[in-house]
Amino acid sequence: MASMAAEFALLSTGLNFKKRVFNLPTTSPLKLSLKQKFNCITTKALLQEELKKEEEDLKFDVVKEIELRENGFMGMRKTKLVCTVGPACCSYEELEKLALGGMNVARLNMCHNTIHWHQDVIRKIKKLNLEKGFCVSVMIDTEGSQINVLDHGSPSSVKAEEGSTWFFTTEKFDGCRPFTVQANYEGFNEGIREGDELVVDGGMATFEVIERIGNDLRCKCTDPGLLLPRAKFSFWRDGKLVEKHHELPTFSEKDWSDIKFGITEGVDFIALSFVKDAAVVKHLKDHLLTKNKFVKVLAKIESLESLKNLEEIVEASDGIMVARGDLGVEIPLEQVPAVQEEIIDLCRKLNKPVIIASQLLESMIEYPTPTRAEVADVSEAVRQRADALMLSGESAMGSYGQKAISVLRMTSARMELWGREENQQSFLPQIGESLPDQVAEQICSCACQMANKLGVDAILVYTTHGQMASLLSRNRPNSPIFAFTNKSNTRMALTLEWGVVPIAFDLSDDMDANVSKTTRLMKAKGMMRQGDVILVVSDVIPKSVTPSVYQSFQVVVIG
Repeated sequence: MASMAAEFALLSTGLNFKKRVFNLPTTSPLKLSLKQKFNCITTKALLQEELKKEEEDLKFDVVKEIELRENGFMGMRKTKLVCTVGPACCSYEELEKLALGGMNVARLNMCHNTIHWHQDVIRKIKKLNLEKGFCVSVMIDTEGSQINVLDHGSPSSVKAEEGSTWFFTTEKFDGCRPFTVQANYEGFNEGIREGDELVVDGGMATFEVIERIGNDLRCKCTDPGLLLPRAKFSFWRDGKLVEKHHELPTFSEKDWSDIKFGITEGVDFIALSFVKDAAVVKHLKDHLLTKNKFVKVLAKIESLESLKNLEEIVEASDGIMVARGDLGVEIPLEQVPAVQEEIIDLCRKLNKPVIIASQLLESMIEYPTPTRAEVADVSEAVRQRADALMLSGESAMGSYGQKAISVLRMTSARMELWGREENQQSFLPQIGESLPDQVAEQICSCACQMANKLGVDAILVYTTHGQMASLLSRNRPNSPIFAFTNKSNTRMALTLEWGVVPIAFDLSDDMDANVSKTTRLMKAKGMMRQGDVILVVSDVIPKSVTPSVYQSFQVVVIG
């Protein structure tokens, strides 16, 4: 490994505010003529207008700006929040409330609603970003080739009572029939024996198979519960999942149509459902490259097959979503917490953002306060250093979506503070293959160690494609990471990275000029003060400099 030395420079970004007018030094009082006074007023007005234009060049997320002013650098939340948009929060006003509450990513579940509905929501979010100064990215979640799905035909849940007999059939019919449930594919009962258990939604209700009738099953309810519309099911025998291998493709025709729609509407993330291996992820990424679209592809881990190929899927993907609800249908419930932690650890080692999803605050769909167990579950995900937490039904159809995101925000902030107090450290293996990648990786690692030891107020990273910002996030420093980029797709992709505040800024080749201008503007906005200590990292390489040589970081004191 090439040796590296940090370049320390104590830089001053301006004079004392007490002796400044619009960032210019003042002179001692003099007697001025009427003409001179008029010229001074005109000059001040021009300078004020110029400063206003410069501030517009620094596109800072309005929520993070408020958070920084109110709480300071160390009071900024680092865990990102994903909200599923549904009927309860699809209006412009409700989306704005979620954004103000801390929503970083808006998720659209393509299983529900029409294309026109999704289009309307996406355009509302983009309008909020443009008009209100938010930085909320958009994710579409594909439906996938769902095979283990039941439907009883009723728009609401149906209660299955203990001892009642139900008929599970592949016959297609409209409406609903008493004690009858439709399975969504032929041969769903292949390999199933009498005495096997049919488990709905991971245990919401359980049935014992008492008779096979052609392609259908007659079952007796052994554990009563609610059958939701489009419920997931699995078969179990002697305490183990009955594995069934299907040749259905990961992408259905509807998925490709939804992906085309997402590309057209300029979404930032596509989450793939029922990913079995890395091949499907690579296939979609290759497709996006042919369209010259820089959309991040996330793989959902929600099946036993995906767990068997976990590492290759994580390596191929741009990020991971741990869909604990569906995953809990296919593995024993007691294994879910350990699997969650394993996935988070692997994602961090491979530098891929990871979202913890499903049932975080499930009770808040109906009630205004969560259970204490749910708060403990959220806290554990934050303690494990997950990049993001996701609300599903809580925001999409619940009555208390804003309260739910408030609970996530407050709980994650408190756990992050505890993590700093505990000074959590962990070993991260080297992932870079080329020398430049290895150098960048080591610089970010050293920068974060130094930031923690010196107790710097913030880390500023100037990045074109987001690589250095992502590597800094991987190290989970105590200080917030402000990522300045001139690429819109990079800015939106960084909304999912732990601890990163992405800021749109017109970068130049002159690093000193970048640092001077951004710190001056942040100081003018009241987000920095004299004496603040920041650490500066960059992957913006001047054209006249050899990339392998230009590797350094600076410590800067705001003057």
